[in-house]
Amino acid sequence: MKILTGLGLVILLSLLGIVGFAYSGIYDVGANANHGRLLSWFLVTTRKASVERRSRNTYVPDLAEESLVLAGINDFNSMCVTCHGAPGVSPDALGKGLNPPAPDLAKRAFEMSPAELFWLTKNGVMMTGMPAWGATHGDDAIWPVVAFMTRLPELDATGYQQMLVAAAGHGHHGDDSKVSEHDHDEADESPASAIHVHDDGAAHDHGVAETPAPERHDHGTHSHNND
Repeated sequence: MKILTGLGLVILLSLLGIVGFAYSGIYDVGANANHGRLLSWFLVTTRKASVERRSRNTYVPDLAEESLVLAGINDFNSMCVTCHGAPGVSPDALGKGLNPPAPDLAKRAFEMSPAELFWLTKNGVMMTGMPAWGATHGDDAIWPVVAFMTRLPELDATGYQQMLVAAAGHGHHGDDSKVSEHDHDEADESPASAIHVHDDGAAHDHGVAETPAPERHDHGTHSHNND
C-alpha cells in the first residue's frame, strides 16, 4: 500500500513539475534556439518510428517510368526546393530559417523507402516546417515527386538542370518557370517600344506604330510671313 501511495505521489509531483515548467516560460521556443541533444534525439526517434509504422502498408506503384520522374522534378522544383534545396541549388531564406532544418533530400531520400517518402510528403510533420501536401494534392500528384526523389541521389548540379530542361511541360507545375510568349507579344505591341529616337534626332519605326516619324524642320533655311 505504501509503495502504491509513494508511486502515485511521484507521478503527481512529476505532472505538477511538467505543468509548472510549461507555464514558467523558461524553455526557449525560438526557431533559432538549440533543442539540445536529448530533445532532438527524442523527436527524431519518435518521427522515424511513427513514419515507419504508418507507411508500412502503403501500396507503391511502379516508379521507374521516365514520364513520371520528369513530372516529379517539376513538381519538386516548385514545391520542395524552397526549403530542401536541390543539387547545385541552395534553400532560400525561408528554408534557411527553419528549425529543425529541412533535410537534404539528395541524401535523406537514399535512407528512406518510397512508401516512407510518400507518407511524409502527403502528411507532413507536425511542429516542423514540413506541410501536409495531401491537403491540396491528390496521390496521383504526390507519387511523381516520390519517383523523382528516388532518382535524386544520382544527380549532380548539371544533371539536375538537364533533367529540368527535359521535363518542360510535364507535371502539375510543368509551366511554372516558363515565361509566357503572350507576355512578349504584348510588350512588342507597345507603342513605347515600337518607336525609338536616336541621338541623331531620327525616329525609327520598328513596324508596329503606324504614325509616321515627325519631320525635322530647319528654321534657319526658310523665310516666314510674320518676319
